[in-house]
Amino acid sequence: MKQPVSTAHLQLNHASICIEGGKEGNEDAVGVHIPDDAHVLTYKGAILAIADGVSSAEAGQEASETAVRMFLRDFSSTPDTWSVAHSASQVLSTINLRLFRHSHVFKNEMKGQLCTFSAVVIKSHTAHFFHVGDSRVYHWRSGFMRQLTTDHTAQLNQERRFLARALGMDGQLQLDHGKQEVCVGDRFLLTTDGIHDFVSEAQLQEAIGSSGSLPEICEQLKDMALQQGSDDNISAVLAEVVSLPNTDIDDFHDHLTQLPFPPAFKAGMKVDGLEIIQELFASSRSHLYLVRDIDSGQRAVMKTPSTNFEDDSSYIERFIREEWIGSRVDSPYVVKIIRQSRPRSFLYYLMEYVDGVSMEKWLEYNFPVKPGRAIRLIEQVVAGIQAFHDCEAVHQDLKPGNIIISTDPVSQKETIKIVDFGSVYVAGVAEIFIPIDHSSVLGTASYSDPQYLTGRNSGIQGDVYALATICYEMFTGKLPYGEAIEECKTPSDYDRLRYISARKHNPAIPVWFDRALEKGVSFDLNRRYRSLNSLIRDLKHPNPEFLRDEVKQSSRSSSLLFWQLLSGFWFITLLLVIYLFVLNQH
Repeated sequence: MKQPVSTAHLQLNHASICIEGGKEGNEDAVGVHIPDDAHVLTYKGAILAIADGVSSAEAGQEASETAVRMFLRDFSSTPDTWSVAHSASQVLSTINLRLFRHSHVFKNEMKGQLCTFSAVVIKSHTAHFFHVGDSRVYHWRSGFMRQLTTDHTAQLNQERRFLARALGMDGQLQLDHGKQEVCVGDRFLLTTDGIHDFVSEAQLQEAIGSSGSLPEICEQLKDMALQQGSDDNISAVLAEVVSLPNTDIDDFHDHLTQLPFPPAFKAGMKVDGLEIIQELFASSRSHLYLVRDIDSGQRAVMKTPSTNFEDDSSYIERFIREEWIGSRVDSPYVVKIIRQSRPRSFLYYLMEYVDGVSMEKWLEYNFPVKPGRAIRLIEQVVAGIQAFHDCEAVHQDLKPGNIIISTDPVSQKETIKIVDFGSVYVAGVAEIFIPIDHSSVLGTASYSDPQYLTGRNSGIQGDVYALATICYEMFTGKLPYGEAIEECKTPSDYDRLRYISARKHNPAIPVWFDRALEKGVSFDLNRRYRSLNSLIRDLKHPNPEFLRDEVKQSSRSSSLLFWQLLSGFWFITLLLVIYLFVLNQH
């Protein structure tokens, strides 16, 4: 066995091929990610990935490309304190549910997003492989090759077999995971069935061990597959370990996950190359500090956990997840997580510093807000929250206090940033759902979906409710169900509440606009909007349905007035007849 070359970091050579081959259209996808950042390479590792869209599905190509792209992007963004297996399972569960929903839930979008998927993550001295479907991973060392993965197929007869597992096939992912010790000179080969169904293991072993360059070997595999009758897409990823780090970073994993909680910082204190400038916020659950990078001068916000939860493992895990969730959401309207290049002495993470005020404070100084100005800000909030939804995540705690508004000093243009990832729910990682706690999240009950507050998860519709509530407040200065909603604890408490027409507080609001707000904050999920875009569309443009309702109501009112007037006329006539009759009697 070769001894590791002593270097500071992992080094790989790699090559890949991904072509149509003997099939019209290419439904395969391949990818390699070797981080340039030494810190990320050390703590997350290098990634090789391959996927094969299921040919019987309508959108196999989209599925394979999505799976590879999202895995390469999201895996490296997981917290340093997560193990490789935990990071991969969380990311792949999210990808799987995304594909599944596109296949089975979204009626008017692409269907049949299914693909096989195999990946190798080489971190320190260990290769971790993850697999679902019938793409394969091979390991070669010193002339001997071994298939690490097992095909998830069922054989019907000699000619026919079918795929038993794939990404997007089921809401719950069944993922294979294994590990392989790594030595310098080891090679890893990932293939789709366009190669390994037509090239024998003996031929693969001979090709991988040849003296040619890695790109030449990939070309050789392609040629052999075509010559031996391959009628499918041809894809492969080949990597060789050039050198290994001189220490095994996995030995420090327990240390990382047990980082101590930081003490209460004071202005002027320094930690991990950061200087504390001032405390921005403090609560029983967390603290925010404005800090400055001593080397670059860059300002950032440091979020630290509260020492009240030092012994709460669930709280620690959720705090660590916040950093990962924030790093996945990419939008100009969502605060960005800053990836650190230095090891941390304490448990905390960094976010970009936004110079502005919360929407809560902004409304105090700018109410009443002109309609055009309010809608422009609401549209930015929609774009920011949609970025969460695109990552299969729901914010769950959207409120004016979690929206920062900054104003450009020159153009006076106002821009919002959504902050706080503490309550975010990520689809596919069900344990992240955290029902809002009245006692610990002061004021949240005014904006959070009552479904959350009673322990149910309404998904995207929960963010719709919060957005409609914020919009209602921007136009009226009030809440759609009044202050009484703060006191609600049980479903029966909410049943007693009634929507207060926005026109009662602001008569200038059109009826159709008020109807859209009422639909957005409906407690009944069957009546509430199912998407943010549906809500914002009806807020910007009169919904004909609401206009028809207004005409019907107006018609009913006119009809009622007619009959009231007619009844009054006949009543007066009757009195007159009686009066004349009495006069004639006398």
